[in-house]
Amino acid sequence: IKILYGCGLRVSEVASLKISEVDSLRMCILVRTPKGQKDREVPLPKSLLQTLRLYAKDYQPENFLFEGQTKRGYSIKSIQNFVKKYARQAKIRKHVSPHILRHSYAVHQFENGIDIRYIQEVLGHNSIKTTELYTQVTKVSNTSISNPLDQL
Repeated sequence: IKILYGCGLRVSEVASLKISEVDSLRMCILVRTPKGQKDREVPLPKSLLQTLRLYAKDYQPENFLFEGQTKRGYSIKSIQNFVKKYARQAKIRKHVSPHILRHSYAVHQFENGIDIRYIQEVLGHNSIKTTELYTQVTKVSNTSISNPLDQL
């Protein structure tokens, strides 16, 4: 769940993520995309790195970062079920899905002043219009906007 929200990854990207694609020295994750699309790097939050190290120590994955019983990557459905299970345990009444976590990552980055083009790159969107859809739900408070005259 932390990797979905903390990196803004798609559920399919988490399911296929390999240990070798986590670069703790450069603090990034290489996201390989299928069908010859453009691979990308996403920042690896420090707190997530610690969580992943504890996870690896406990579960000792061999190839995929998150392995099921057959040593293959977790299925997308399993990840979706984990998210729903933990949302229920947290008594969250709204619909929660891996994509909602990705969406929340984008919205929160935008609200924190991160440039939309950077968010586009991290999310792996080809078009800025796709990224803009994520940011339309953000409402800017009039009190948070400074007037250029007040800057003089």
